[in-house]
Amino acid sequence: MLVRAAMEKNDFDLVGLLEVEGHNLIGTKGNELFPELKKDLVFSDSLEEILEISDVIIDFSNPKNSVDVAVKAAKFKVVDIIGTTGFSKSQLKQIEKASKNTTLIRAGNMSLGVNILTGVTKKIAEALDEDFDIEIVEMHHNKKIDAPSGTALMLGDAVANAKRQTLDSLKDGQRDGIIGPRKKGKIGFSVIRGGDIVGNHSVIFAGQGEQITITHNATDRMIFARGAIKAAKWGMTAPNGEYSMKDVLKLN
Repeated sequence: MLVRAAMEKNDFDLVGLLEVEGHNLIGTKGNELFPELKKDLVFSDSLEEILEISDVIIDFSNPKNSVDVAVKAAKFKVVDIIGTTGFSKSQLKQIEKASKNTTLIRAGNMSLGVNILTGVTKKIAEALDEDFDIEIVEMHHNKKIDAPSGTALMLGDAVANAKRQTLDSLKDGQRDGIIGPRKKGKIGFSVIRGGDIVGNHSVIFAGQGEQITITHNATDRMIFARGAIKAAKWGMTAPNGEYSMKDVLKLN
C-alpha cells in the first residue's frame, strides 16, 4: 500500500524497498509484485544502504525496529515518518533524542479523518466540564496485539490536554470485576477485537439526559498509506524536530 500510495504521486521517486532480515521477500524484484514499478528495485534488509540514497523513509513496523530506524535516520539526516504504535516511555525518549538531528513525524494514526476527529475531540472536551463522562471506544481486527490502540490513546491524550492534565492521571484502566461507580473526570477505554475490522473509533461524551458521540470508521487501509505520503511531503520542508499529523494538517 505504501508503494502504491507513493506511485500515485508524480513528485515522489521510490528508491528502496526494505524488509526485516530473513523475510521471504528479500532479494525479490519489486516489479514482480508491482508491475507498474518501472525501476528494477530489489527488496533489501540493509537499512543503512537505503538511508544513504533516501530523503525520507516511511516505517510501519514495531517499536524496537522503529527506534532503530529513527536513530539511523537521524545519523543520515533522513526524514522519518513513523506509523508504529505501542512505544514504551524509554523508547519515546530515544525517538525524541533522534529528532534533534532530523525531522520525525510520528502519529498513532496517519488517517487524515482520525486526526480531524482528534482535533474536534479536544475542542468538545475543552467546552464540557466533569458532568460529562468520556468514553473512548475502539474496534480492530483480531490480529492486533496492542490495546488500547495507539489511536485511542491519541484521542485520550487530546482530552487530557484539553483538561490540562496528563493521560496517565486520567486514564481509567481497571474495568474488570466489581469496581464501583465510575470515577468523575476519568477517561474510560473500551476495546473490541474481531474479524477483519480495519479500525473504528468513537468518543462518547455522556451527560445527564444527553450524549455526544463522534465517530471515525476506516474501511480501507490505503488511508494510512496516503496519510503517510502527505506527511512525507510536508516533512521535507520542516525543521528538525518531532511532529505529528496535527502539525501536517495545521490543527495545532
